[in-house]
Amino acid sequence: MMMAKRGFRWLLVSMLVLLFAYALSGQAAAQIAPVLPRISVGVEPAENPEDIAISLQILVLLTVLALAPAILIMMTSFTRIVVVLSFVRNALATNQMPPNQVLIGLALFLTFYVMAPTWQVINETALQPYLQGEIAQTDALNRALEPTREFMFQNTREKDLELFVNLSRTPRPADPSEVPTHVLIPAFVVSELKTAFQLGFIIFVPFLVIDLIVASVLMSMGMLMLPPVMISLPFKILLFVMVDGWHLVVRSLLLSYR
Repeated sequence: MMMAKRGFRWLLVSMLVLLFAYALSGQAAAQIAPVLPRISVGVEPAENPEDIAISLQILVLLTVLALAPAILIMMTSFTRIVVVLSFVRNALATNQMPPNQVLIGLALFLTFYVMAPTWQVINETALQPYLQGEIAQTDALNRALEPTREFMFQNTREKDLELFVNLSRTPRPADPSEVPTHVLIPAFVVSELKTAFQLGFIIFVPFLVIDLIVASVLMSMGMLMLPPVMISLPFKILLFVMVDGWHLVVRSLLLSYR
């Protein structure tokens, strides 16, 4: 009986010691816990004109970053490529196969491939000299715009360019260097859409023939309740695979910029 009481006392004392040690360790951890920084964004009065210039540069940079997707779409080959790829999927009538992520990803990589020579010139003549401090920011922007304008001029129809020049009510330019950029960009986009729809029409024709043949066969057999699209889909996919359709489409897109 005495041994049991002594054991109970020792157990009680051990529990009290452990609780006391745990309390001390918690206080020590609270004392050495790192203090998290607080981030605040606010507007304060500028002390000198340089602060205003830096604030305006940051505002312009954020605006350019927000418009970067539109710039990528409107001033590069992305428009033509993604429209043609969408035509291919609609002609096959495969609904969401390939998914939008796959089509947009392929269009982006093909855009990088087509625009690589232009971006290389921009990097050598504008970006690297600006990073090394050899030219000012305005000169870098002007140098970067020249190769981009040259690419757009090569893929813009004269008819579309003439339309926007006339609507802008600006003097008739004597050479391409006098065409304003805000006139060149919409003309380039319209030309890209027209070329993309021409390629899409050529892609649609063989699949339309398959649909007509399948619909005629089904009508002659009296199977009017069976959707022709369901029957023609395997034949479309088979034809597309046999002629290596993706290779032909990508090759045609890349050659259209040569």
